[in-house]
Formats: sequence, structure tokens, C-alpha cells
Amino acid sequence: MQTVYILSGPAGVGKSTTSSSLVSALSNSAYISGDDVSHMHVSGRQKPWESNSESSLIWNNILSLTQNFIQSGIDVVIDYVTFPAEAFWLKDKLKGLTENVIYVVLWTDPETLLKRDQLRLPEHQMGERCLSLIKEFKESVINHKYLLDTSLKDVDAIHLVIEEIMNNTQYSIED
Repeated sequence: MQTVYILSGPAGVGKSTTSSSLVSALSNSAYISGDDVSHMHVSGRQKPWESNSESSLIWNNILSLTQNFIQSGIDVVIDYVTFPAEAFWLKDKLKGLTENVIYVVLWTDPETLLKRDQLRLPEHQMGERCLSLIKEFKESVINHKYLLDTSLKDVDAIHLVIEEIMNNTQYSIED
């Protein structure tokens, strides 16, 4: 049975770097960038955090892609700012296709987050949005079992983060 990995967290925490490494560690996998899916809607697009209809469109597109890959026997890694309600919604929609849904919220302290954000290309830097997302995650009442603190890990330790994600069953969304 295929596995769906949802890697989440505030902007700048390392979702894309971690997702890319995870996809490389899996033998038959697909990478879905929620940001890329979001930007498919060009003319008339709204910011997903300001528009429920835009957010719903993005998640329905992510769902369709995920279903297609699973039906083809391919594991899926989703890289997107995903709150618990969205992760559980996706798990529910995938019933009958897979029960293996892993939800990991990469986490770090605000200072480290802002430092990491500054390492991004200027057009990809999120600045204060990073801190806003920390607040939103805290307000979403996320179960701490899904948090993976990467504060003390740099990019050279990415293999340890990947091992943790692949081998620790605490991140599995249970019914």
C-alpha cells in the first residue's frame, strides 16, 4: 500500500528541502508542491490564506494528483503549509486507496525561522508571514505528536530528519 507524506510547517522552515530529500530516499515516489499547484491558477487567483474558495481549489487539485499517483502504485510527498484540518480531510478522502498517511509539521523557533527565510532567494522570502504562520499553527491546536523540531538541525543533518519521518510511527494519522 502506498504512503502519502504531508510535510508542513511555517514558510521557511525547510519543507521543500526536506521534501526533496524524502522523495529521493523513496524508491518510487512523486513530489507535489502545494505552492506550484496554487500557482496553476493564474488569472483571478487569490491568496489561499485569504480565500476559502481558492484554498478549496488547491486542496481538491492536490487530492486529484495524489489519487492518480496512488492508483499508479507511487508514494506521494506533499510539500505545503497544511493545517491539521486539511491533513485529516485528505486522509479521509483517500480512504479505500491508502491508509498510510504521514503528517509531519516541521518546526523551529522564530529566530531560526527568520534566519532560514533570509537564506532563500529574495523573491521567495516571506518575512513576517513566517511568524504569522507560527501563530496560526499554534491556534490550530495541533497535536504535538506531529511536530518535528528542526531547530538544532542544519541542512547537513537532513538524512536524520528523513530517517525520523520514515521510521517514526507517531506521525501516522490514525482513524
